Amino acid sequence: MTSVIKHYSGIHSIAVIGNYPPRQCGIATFTMDLVQGLSAEAPNINCWAAAMNDKPEGYPYPDNVRFEINQNQLSDYRTASQFLNISQTDIVCVQHEYGIFGGLAGSHLLKLLADLRMPVVTTLHTVLQDPAPEYRAVMGKLSELSDKLVVMSHKAFDFLKAIYAVPEEKIVFIHHGIPDTPFIDPSFNKDKFGVEGKKVLLTFGLISPNKGIENVLQALPTVIKKHPDVAYIILGATHPHILKLHGDAYRITLQQLVRKLDIGAQVIFQNRFVEINELCEFLGIADIYITPYLEESQITSGTLAYAMGTGKAIISTPYWYANEMLAEGRGRIVPFSNPEAMAEQIIDLLGNDVERHAMRKKAYTFTREAVWKEVARNYLQVFSEVLHNRTQNPRPRHSYVDNIKAITNFELPEIKLDHMKAFTDDTGILQHANFTIPDRTHGYCTDDNARALLVAAMGQRYLPTNGWGLDSLSGHYLGFLLYAFNEKKERFRNFMSYSRQWTEEIGSEDAHGRAIWSLGNAVDFLQNPGHLAMSTTLFKKALPAVENFHSPRAIAFCLVGVHAYLDKFSGDSDVRRVREILANRLFDQFKNHATDSWPWPENTLNYANGKLPHALLLSGQRMQRSDMVDMGLVALKWLLAIQTEESHFVPIGSNGWYGQGGPRARFDQQPIEASTMVEACVKAFDITRDQSWFDKAVMCFNWFLGHNDLNLPLYDAKTGGCRDGLMADGINQNEGAESSLAWLLALMTLQKLYADEILNQ
Repeated sequence: MTSVIKHYSGIHSIAVIGNYPPRQCGIATFTMDLVQGLSAEAPNINCWAAAMNDKPEGYPYPDNVRFEINQNQLSDYRTASQFLNISQTDIVCVQHEYGIFGGLAGSHLLKLLADLRMPVVTTLHTVLQDPAPEYRAVMGKLSELSDKLVVMSHKAFDFLKAIYAVPEEKIVFIHHGIPDTPFIDPSFNKDKFGVEGKKVLLTFGLISPNKGIENVLQALPTVIKKHPDVAYIILGATHPHILKLHGDAYRITLQQLVRKLDIGAQVIFQNRFVEINELCEFLGIADIYITPYLEESQITSGTLAYAMGTGKAIISTPYWYANEMLAEGRGRIVPFSNPEAMAEQIIDLLGNDVERHAMRKKAYTFTREAVWKEVARNYLQVFSEVLHNRTQNPRPRHSYVDNIKAITNFELPEIKLDHMKAFTDDTGILQHANFTIPDRTHGYCTDDNARALLVAAMGQRYLPTNGWGLDSLSGHYLGFLLYAFNEKKERFRNFMSYSRQWTEEIGSEDAHGRAIWSLGNAVDFLQNPGHLAMSTTLFKKALPAVENFHSPRAIAFCLVGVHAYLDKFSGDSDVRRVREILANRLFDQFKNHATDSWPWPENTLNYANGKLPHALLLSGQRMQRSDMVDMGLVALKWLLAIQTEESHFVPIGSNGWYGQGGPRARFDQQPIEASTMVEACVKAFDITRDQSWFDKAVMCFNWFLGHNDLNLPLYDAKTGGCRDGLMADGINQNEGAESSLAWLLALMTLQKLYADEILNQ
């Protein structure tokens, strides 16, 4: 024990950040095994975990999980860094997989790491060969903020050097850890599982469509002809995120294939997540372990490592990790999606005991250095090295840390969708409220369902896989817009009674514009194939009508939607043509009417004013028209000047608006005004990189929180909704859809800005 303490001297506390059981995923199991392995190897060191939560309520964790982080709540990352700094943690070890952290490409993690004072060692569970720009950027920042990057394959080592330009001395190879199990005869425990006398094939892991299990099933009829005593066990629950998004469709497909092939007597589904001890028992009875994955781009696989560590004969498709681990006769490789080749190899191995057992021994011997005792020892040696290096060479503060803080130090409330869900039924979202209760008297409208779709779509991009049901909500709102579109008139209706009767054949230009705005963003944000196809189809059907629009707000809403659509399908020449028409029309309206004292395209300022300069700024930026950008900035500065008093936002009141040369209505102040100004100011900041625009966006946002004429908050923290307006004698206590959605859009716009800034600094 003395030598252990001496060897790892200087390390008193290690925090491992990752998922943790009872959350069901491979990262969770790895994190738990690493924490336990470190604790066993160095019992004098305090080793504990900070767990990532994919649902707000978290999980019933064991005692060695001492901190929890809501993956989509940026403030949690800031709090976590403070906790780690204060708790005198010596080393932080991050288990990195893009999808377990919030923000674009998991960029929220960078905020946490940038604020840490101690060395960081990051284990990479995914290294992409052809990363999208945001994923490349995250990996670059992650490399800068980590003292060492641990990879579990030599392929990943090469990728980091060649693709991401990570210095070789920053990368270290450590095997994926495995339990230390004895090398036993597969027949020893078969009676315990009801497969005595059978030749057992096994695939295990969380079930999802990329596993390729159907190819093994298709190979079985050929195998059974030669080896009728074969049994194929498919062990594992459906991946929780797959289950949320698609249900158990893949497993049902597999079960139907078993019936079609008439191999039910040979196939055993074990639909559950098993703990490590039981898993090792299942592995122990397998004669052949099979990983039939469909794609090569898998840089590591815990399931394959476990199978090799228990001494299995293995057949696999040629994904990267398998090619590396099964080289030199440690396994057999078959082509992707090739049941015939799979059957041939299974038959050959089952008929050749000598070769099969030789393969088992090679795999088992090769993985002795991957047992958790050895892996934990390797990690502790790396931790000692980076801690020593840090004391000799203090890390200079990264230049972008202060820039990130300038944006993200303003604390944003947590996004809460309770109110939005309460107002949504199987038709769509209801318009109005009596206090916090839906008022069915006024039914529904396209305006609000378009806004709701935008919230749900944006949330799926920036608040991924959190169990909030955003995918389902998107389907509701898309369904409403589909029904709202009048095919004969090629226009959207707007108002629908609670009895689902339209009150008009054609809605206003503004309502149509808001639908285009929402659908364009849905095309950009949504990943669900059916929702994406529907959004695209409806957007294209509704677009021709806008060429004849003249309402500045309708044009502005259309332009913002068109630009979002072009972010996804930039080569759509017809949409680019419409953008040209609308952008020039809005610019001409400004140019022909604006004066130095009234830089506006109309004689009156009324509702959603911020959307007009927002559309000009966006169009000027994307079309490389500096005159449009300049006009947008002038108009936005003017709007802010006349709507700011004593450092707080005072939107134009709806009780009379503000006509040129006339009196300005102070009340009623509407949430939509603050929301559109937040979006416009954020776009101005994006273009100019002038910090003052961000400060103005925060000022407008703070109107919701009580920094307004009456010092009263409009945001209802209990419901997640927003009151309908600020009046001279107080607050309108009704929380209708427009107000609550305006609040959510403002909040999500700043959340998006935070994510983008952390990523792009």
